[in-house]
Amino acid sequence: MGVTDVFIGLGSNCTSAQELLFSACARIAAIPGIHERARSPIYWTEPQGVRDQPWFLNCVVHVEADESVRPIPLLRTFLALEQALGRKRGPFEQRFGPRPIDIDLLLFGDEVSDTPACILPHPRMHKRAFVLVPLIDLAPDLLLYGQPLASHLAKLCWRREGERIYQTEDVESPII
Repeated sequence: MGVTDVFIGLGSNCTSAQELLFSACARIAAIPGIHERARSPIYWTEPQGVRDQPWFLNCVVHVEADESVRPIPLLRTFLALEQALGRKRGPFEQRFGPRPIDIDLLLFGDEVSDTPACILPHPRMHKRAFVLVPLIDLAPDLLLYGQPLASHLAKLCWRREGERIYQTEDVESPII
């Protein structure tokens, strides 16, 4: 039976952010066909897009998915988990604004998809230090668009101070 390596990004910037991240991880691990392999450290990260909001706590989780798990149903499960953990999507939610929880499907094996229902790899992950740093913690040799993760990180204006990740601008790095 084959398994697929899946990487999931999690973030929260509410007062109970750490508890929400732990709860989300536990709920993800309970999804049938999913087996958690590793979890990155949790980082404090500077907000991107909308700067006037609390800093986020972010991490990446590496799971193995058995053959019964497919990307679009998994993404739908993540949306339901977000809702169960207090996220309310809709016309009043500010894009890149505050949120109790964000669960992003970053990578599903080597699958590439540009369907609106599920874009893989995640379309902005190569521009986000808060995704790349914890992803490198888990899979330093992983390639994204044929390049090492570190090469994507090198294109960004960012810095790390302990467990804090600063990214001063949202750089549109080209996909090569």
